Amino acid sequence: MAFTEHQPDLSRFTSRDQLDLVIVEDHRLFREGLVELLAAVPSVVYGLWGIFVLTAVVRSPLETWLGAHLGGIPLFSGPPYGSGILAAALILTVMIVPTITAISRDVLRAVPREQREGMLALGATRWETITRVVVPYARAGIVGAIILGLGRAVGETMAVTMVIGNGHYIGPSLFAITDTLASVIANQFTEATGTLYPAALLELGLILFVLAVVLNALARLLVWTVAREPGRSR
Repeated sequence: MAFTEHQPDLSRFTSRDQLDLVIVEDHRLFREGLVELLAAVPSVVYGLWGIFVLTAVVRSPLETWLGAHLGGIPLFSGPPYGSGILAAALILTVMIVPTITAISRDVLRAVPREQREGMLALGATRWETITRVVVPYARAGIVGAIILGLGRAVGETMAVTMVIGNGHYIGPSLFAITDTLASVIANQFTEATGTLYPAALLELGLILFVLAVVLNALARLLVWTVAREPGRSR
Protein backbone atom coordinates (compact mmCIF):
# COMPACT_ATOMS: atom_id res chain seq x y z
CA MET A 1 0.00 0.00 0.00
CA ALA A 2 2.81 2.37 0.86
CA PHE A 3 4.45 1.64 -2.45
CA THR A 4 1.29 2.49 -4.37
CA GLU A 5 0.86 5.75 -2.45
CA HIS A 6 4.35 7.03 -3.27
CA GLN A 7 4.33 5.74 -6.85
CA PRO A 8 4.21 8.72 -9.27
CA ASP A 9 1.16 9.12 -11.44
CA LEU A 10 2.56 8.92 -14.97
CA SER A 11 -0.78 8.68 -16.74
CA ARG A 12 -1.31 12.44 -16.61
CA PHE A 13 2.07 13.16 -18.20
CA THR A 14 1.61 10.43 -20.79
CA SER A 15 -1.78 11.77 -21.82
CA ARG A 16 -0.44 15.32 -22.06
CA ASP A 17 2.51 14.23 -24.18
CA GLN A 18 0.21 12.28 -26.45
CA LEU A 19 -2.07 15.30 -26.77
CA ASP A 20 0.91 17.49 -27.69
CA LEU A 21 1.98 14.97 -30.32
CA VAL A 22 -1.54 14.87 -31.74
CA ILE A 23 -1.68 18.67 -31.92
CA VAL A 24 1.72 18.90 -33.61
CA GLU A 25 0.75 16.17 -36.09
CA ASP A 26 -2.53 17.91 -36.88
CA HIS A 27 -0.73 21.20 -37.51
CA ARG A 28 1.77 19.45 -39.77
CA LEU A 29 -0.97 17.73 -41.76
CA PHE A 30 -2.85 21.03 -42.08
CA ARG A 31 0.24 22.81 -43.42
CA GLU A 32 1.00 20.02 -45.85
CA GLY A 33 -2.58 19.93 -47.07
CA LEU A 34 -2.58 23.70 -47.54
CA VAL A 35 0.63 23.61 -49.58
CA GLU A 36 -0.67 20.79 -51.78
CA LEU A 37 -3.96 22.65 -52.23
CA LEU A 38 -2.17 25.80 -53.36
CA ALA A 39 -0.06 23.74 -55.78
CA ALA A 40 -3.22 22.25 -57.33
CA VAL A 41 -5.18 25.50 -57.77
CA PRO A 42 -5.87 26.17 -61.49
CA SER A 43 -4.05 29.10 -63.05
CA VAL A 44 -7.29 30.86 -63.98
CA VAL A 45 -8.18 31.06 -60.28
CA TYR A 46 -4.83 32.69 -59.59
CA GLY A 47 -5.54 35.05 -62.47
CA LEU A 48 -8.89 36.11 -61.03
CA TRP A 49 -7.28 36.65 -57.64
CA GLY A 50 -4.59 38.70 -59.34
CA ILE A 51 -7.14 40.91 -61.11
CA PHE A 52 -9.30 41.66 -58.08
CA VAL A 53 -6.74 41.59 -55.25
CA LEU A 54 -3.11 41.56 -56.33
CA THR A 55 -3.19 44.39 -58.87
CA ALA A 56 -4.78 46.74 -56.35
CA VAL A 57 -2.10 45.96 -53.78
CA VAL A 58 0.67 46.27 -56.37
CA ARG A 59 -0.60 49.66 -57.56
CA SER A 60 -0.90 51.08 -54.05
CA PRO A 61 1.09 50.94 -51.89
CA LEU A 62 3.82 48.88 -53.62
CA GLU A 63 4.36 50.64 -56.94
CA THR A 64 3.46 54.02 -55.47
CA TRP A 65 6.10 53.65 -52.77
CA LEU A 66 8.72 52.31 -55.15
CA GLY A 67 8.08 55.11 -57.62
CA ALA A 68 8.29 57.77 -54.91
CA HIS A 69 11.52 56.48 -53.35
CA LEU A 70 13.27 54.70 -56.25
CA GLY A 71 11.74 56.41 -59.24
CA GLY A 72 15.12 57.62 -60.46
CA ILE A 73 16.06 54.03 -61.27
CA PRO A 74 14.73 52.91 -64.68
CA LEU A 75 13.62 49.61 -63.14
CA PHE A 76 11.04 51.44 -60.98
CA SER A 77 10.12 54.32 -63.28
CA GLY A 78 6.74 55.04 -64.83
CA PRO A 79 3.16 55.43 -63.61
CA PRO A 80 1.77 52.82 -61.18
CA TYR A 81 -0.76 50.87 -63.24
CA GLY A 82 -1.01 47.86 -60.96
CA SER A 83 -1.07 45.52 -63.95
CA GLY A 84 2.28 44.86 -65.55
CA ILE A 85 5.53 42.96 -65.23
CA LEU A 86 5.72 43.29 -61.44
CA ALA A 87 2.22 41.90 -60.92
CA ALA A 88 2.95 39.01 -63.31
CA ALA A 89 6.21 38.21 -61.51
CA LEU A 90 4.49 38.21 -58.12
CA ILE A 91 1.64 35.97 -59.23
CA LEU A 92 4.08 33.53 -60.82
CA THR A 93 6.01 33.45 -57.55
CA VAL A 94 2.83 32.65 -55.64
CA MET A 95 2.07 29.89 -58.13
CA ILE A 96 5.41 28.10 -58.23
CA VAL A 97 6.46 28.32 -54.57
CA PRO A 98 3.88 25.71 -53.39
CA THR A 99 4.98 23.35 -56.17
CA ILE A 100 8.64 23.70 -55.25
CA THR A 101 7.81 23.34 -51.55
CA ALA A 102 5.71 20.19 -51.98
CA ILE A 103 8.30 18.42 -54.13
CA SER A 104 11.21 19.48 -51.92
CA ARG A 105 9.37 18.22 -48.85
CA ASP A 106 8.88 14.79 -50.42
CA VAL A 107 12.53 14.71 -51.47
CA LEU A 108 13.74 15.59 -47.97
CA ARG A 109 11.51 12.91 -46.49
CA ALA A 110 13.06 10.36 -48.82
CA VAL A 111 16.45 10.77 -47.12
CA PRO A 112 17.19 7.46 -45.33
CA ARG A 113 16.62 7.54 -41.61
CA GLU A 114 19.98 5.89 -41.02
CA GLN A 115 21.72 8.97 -42.44
CA ARG A 116 20.07 11.25 -39.90
CA GLU A 117 20.47 8.92 -36.94
CA GLY A 118 24.11 8.22 -37.79
CA MET A 119 24.94 11.93 -37.82
CA LEU A 120 23.06 12.52 -34.57
CA ALA A 121 24.86 9.55 -33.00
CA LEU A 122 28.18 11.22 -33.81
CA GLY A 123 27.17 14.19 -31.66
CA ALA A 124 25.94 16.57 -34.36
CA THR A 125 23.16 19.01 -33.63
CA ARG A 126 19.89 18.98 -35.52
CA TRP A 127 20.96 21.96 -37.66
CA GLU A 128 24.29 20.30 -38.49
CA THR A 129 22.43 17.14 -39.49
CA ILE A 130 20.19 19.12 -41.81
CA THR A 131 22.98 21.13 -43.45
CA ARG A 132 25.60 18.37 -43.70
CA VAL A 133 23.51 15.26 -44.36
CA VAL A 134 19.89 15.91 -45.32
CA VAL A 135 20.31 18.83 -47.73
CA PRO A 136 23.40 17.43 -49.55
CA TYR A 137 21.66 14.06 -49.92
CA ALA A 138 18.50 15.66 -51.35
CA ARG A 139 20.22 18.46 -53.30
CA ALA A 140 19.57 16.98 -56.73
CA GLY A 141 15.87 16.60 -56.00
CA ILE A 142 15.59 20.14 -54.65
CA VAL A 143 17.28 21.53 -57.76
CA GLY A 144 14.90 19.48 -59.89
CA ALA A 145 11.94 20.93 -57.98
CA ILE A 146 13.17 24.48 -58.60
CA ILE A 147 13.65 23.81 -62.31
CA LEU A 148 10.19 22.24 -62.50
CA GLY A 149 8.70 25.37 -60.93
CA LEU A 150 10.66 27.54 -63.35
CA GLY A 151 9.34 25.49 -66.26
CA ARG A 152 5.80 26.07 -65.08
CA ALA A 153 6.45 29.79 -64.84
CA VAL A 154 7.90 29.95 -68.37
CA GLY A 155 4.90 28.25 -69.95
CA GLU A 156 2.20 29.88 -67.82
CA THR A 157 -0.50 31.55 -69.93
CA MET A 158 -3.80 32.37 -68.25
CA ALA A 159 -2.68 33.94 -64.99
CA VAL A 160 0.01 36.03 -66.67
CA THR A 161 -2.34 37.12 -69.45
CA MET A 162 -4.88 38.35 -66.91
CA VAL A 163 -2.48 40.58 -64.94
CA ILE A 164 0.34 41.63 -67.28
CA GLY A 165 -1.74 44.21 -69.16
CA ASN A 166 -1.17 42.86 -72.70
CA GLY A 167 0.53 45.93 -74.11
CA HIS A 168 3.01 45.90 -76.99
CA TYR A 169 5.90 47.50 -75.15
CA ILE A 170 9.37 46.38 -74.16
CA GLY A 171 11.16 48.54 -71.60
CA PRO A 172 13.30 48.41 -68.48
CA SER A 173 10.54 49.28 -65.99
CA LEU A 174 8.79 46.67 -63.87
CA PHE A 175 5.68 48.87 -63.95
CA ALA A 176 5.36 48.56 -67.74
CA ILE A 177 2.33 46.94 -69.33
CA THR A 178 3.58 44.34 -71.78
CA ASP A 179 2.93 40.75 -72.85
CA THR A 180 4.64 37.37 -73.15
CA LEU A 181 4.90 34.80 -75.91
CA ALA A 182 2.15 32.70 -74.38
CA SER A 183 -0.16 35.67 -73.76
CA VAL A 184 0.27 36.93 -77.33
CA ILE A 185 -0.74 33.52 -78.71
CA ALA A 186 -3.72 33.27 -76.35
CA ASN A 187 -4.99 36.78 -77.10
CA GLN A 188 -4.45 37.01 -80.84
CA PHE A 189 -4.82 33.52 -82.27
CA THR A 190 -8.60 33.79 -82.67
CA GLU A 191 -8.16 37.09 -84.52
CA ALA A 192 -5.46 35.86 -86.89
CA THR A 193 -6.50 36.09 -90.53
CA GLY A 194 -4.73 35.51 -93.79
CA THR A 195 -1.53 33.49 -93.94
CA LEU A 196 1.18 35.68 -92.42
CA TYR A 197 -0.60 36.43 -89.14
CA PRO A 198 -1.28 32.78 -88.13
CA ALA A 199 2.19 31.80 -89.33
CA ALA A 200 3.76 34.43 -87.06
CA LEU A 201 1.79 33.15 -84.07
CA LEU A 202 2.76 29.57 -84.88
CA GLU A 203 6.38 30.69 -84.99
CA LEU A 204 5.98 32.20 -81.54
CA GLY A 205 4.63 28.85 -80.38
CA LEU A 206 7.64 27.12 -81.91
CA ILE A 207 9.98 29.50 -80.09
CA LEU A 208 8.17 28.79 -76.82
CA PHE A 209 8.44 25.05 -77.46
CA VAL A 210 12.18 25.31 -78.15
CA LEU A 211 12.65 27.32 -74.94
CA ALA A 212 10.81 24.62 -72.97
CA VAL A 213 12.95 21.86 -74.51
CA VAL A 214 16.19 23.75 -73.83
CA LEU A 215 15.10 24.47 -70.26
CA ASN A 216 14.30 20.81 -69.61
CA ALA A 217 17.63 19.74 -71.10
CA LEU A 218 19.50 22.20 -68.91
CA ALA A 219 17.49 21.01 -65.92
CA ARG A 220 18.46 17.39 -66.52
CA LEU A 221 22.08 18.38 -66.96
CA LEU A 222 22.03 20.46 -63.79
CA VAL A 223 20.39 17.70 -61.75
CA TRP A 224 22.90 15.16 -63.08
CA THR A 225 25.81 17.46 -62.21
CA VAL A 226 24.51 18.18 -58.71
CA ALA A 227 23.85 14.48 -58.09
CA ARG A 228 27.47 13.66 -58.92
CA GLU A 229 29.01 16.29 -56.64
CA PRO A 230 28.63 14.38 -53.31
CA GLY A 231 30.38 11.38 -54.86
CA ARG A 232 33.30 13.52 -56.03
CA SER A 233 33.61 15.24 -52.63
CA ARG A 234 33.99 11.88 -50.88
